[in-house]
Amino acid sequence: MDKKKLKTTNPATEEVINEYEIVSKEQIEEITKRAKNAFQEWKKEPSKRAEYLYQVADIFRKDKERLAKVITNEMGKIIREARAEVEKCAWVMEYYADNGRVFLTDEIVNTDARKSFIAFEPLGVIGSIMPWNFPYWQGLRFASPSLMAGNTIVLKPASATMQCGIEIEKAFEKAGVPPGVFQTIVGDSTAAEMLIDSENTNAVTFTGSVPVGAKVAQRATSKLKKTVLELGGSDPFIVCEDADIEEASTGAVKGRFINCGQSCIATKRFFVIKKIANEFIEKFVQKTEKLNVGDPLSDQTDIGPLVNS
Repeated sequence: MDKKKLKTTNPATEEVINEYEIVSKEQIEEITKRAKNAFQEWKKEPSKRAEYLYQVADIFRKDKERLAKVITNEMGKIIREARAEVEKCAWVMEYYADNGRVFLTDEIVNTDARKSFIAFEPLGVIGSIMPWNFPYWQGLRFASPSLMAGNTIVLKPASATMQCGIEIEKAFEKAGVPPGVFQTIVGDSTAAEMLIDSENTNAVTFTGSVPVGAKVAQRATSKLKKTVLELGGSDPFIVCEDADIEEASTGAVKGRFINCGQSCIATKRFFVIKKIANEFIEKFVQKTEKLNVGDPLSDQTDIGPLVNS
């Protein structure tokens, strides 16, 4: 039987970038089993885990230009924003490597017992289903604290940004992180369902839309698995009477158009005090008109393509 394929397309040129074979149920079971076995050693030493995170952060910094181009080609994010995303990923890994041991220290609590404390223990294998809009950041902002806490990860990236997900796994391999600690699976929504269902997966995290989030929660909780969901937002941008209009209008343009507006935290609604509304709108329009629409790989471009038609 022919294996199912998954294609990725460059939204700026509409050229097919790559074709991937979708994982089978058997492969997902093998991958999650590997993660479960790796967990037994990985959970033991926080200082070792921190060292590995520093090394992956270093690889991201050194390989920034190439990694940024992978994002831009797969989902159309302008190259300046793609570079910033790679930098932010390196920062978040270093942050949890720096602070993880402090966060994991037992907390002594006062009770009637002679001694009471709260201990922080890893859950095991975390299955993650991540979106295309910030393909490295969404994966690593959850993976960094999860790994530092001693968990192992199986990531199912969005179909549009499959290579970004593969690049994260490659960076962990390059850093010498033990096999099975961070793995990426190539798949569609069926693969995500199989990842949630796998008896080797202990918890699930999802970032994406509200309807899909509801399905993920239903599926995971029916198997008594812990879930963390980050779903859509509708963020208000509020401009008060005493605001610095110059600064507020610059922030408003950024809040609305960053990543072509494809962000859960993008500004969706503006509330402006009547007295200053005209001045604010004028500046907002002027600054929006100056945005350059063009090739996302050019440093002069402010607005690239949307991810798909």
